[in-house]
Amino acid sequence: MAEDEAIIRLDLVETLREEGYDVVAETGRGDEAIRLVEEFEPDLAILDVRMPGLDGIEVAREIVAERRAAVLILTAFGQRELVERAADAGALAYLVKPWDRGDLVPAIEVALARHREMMALAAENADLAGQLETRKLVDRAKGRLMDEHGLSEADAFRFIQTAAMGSRRPMSEAATDVIEGDLAP
Repeated sequence: MAEDEAIIRLDLVETLREEGYDVVAETGRGDEAIRLVEEFEPDLAILDVRMPGLDGIEVAREIVAERRAAVLILTAFGQRELVERAADAGALAYLVKPWDRGDLVPAIEVALARHREMMALAAENADLAGQLETRKLVDRAKGRLMDEHGLSEADAFRFIQTAAMGSRRPMSEAATDVIEGDLAP
């Protein structure tokens, strides 16, 4: 958590702990917040907007770009321009001071849930990209086997599949061997 006003920071830490959250680090500086997020890997970073060292929205941008934590902006400034900048930076929740428990806890839970969803989608996206890359390699390898060895498409696929299973490697590696000429029927 990064809040430059010590009294507000202490009150927030106490409230978070009373609500059952672990506060793993706190600071009054934006630049220090980035280092603390990297070191402690919290689920959530609560950031003020105006802090010494680095603006909270810029801190949010860095944290979100690296998918390190969910970000909740907690600030005295509610201007639309700041809210939009925070949203553009990837903040998942925005609360205006003075805050109360009835607003803070739901904002935290929404930010955490949104972050989990985003991480799941990113993992699914990476998995799909890997599957697409494997399919492209297998298709290229099948084409080579069909052109150079007269195999049918089904036989070429079966050859790659059998080679992968026999060597206990992914099909993408067996297909790469076929493409590079290191594996042939």
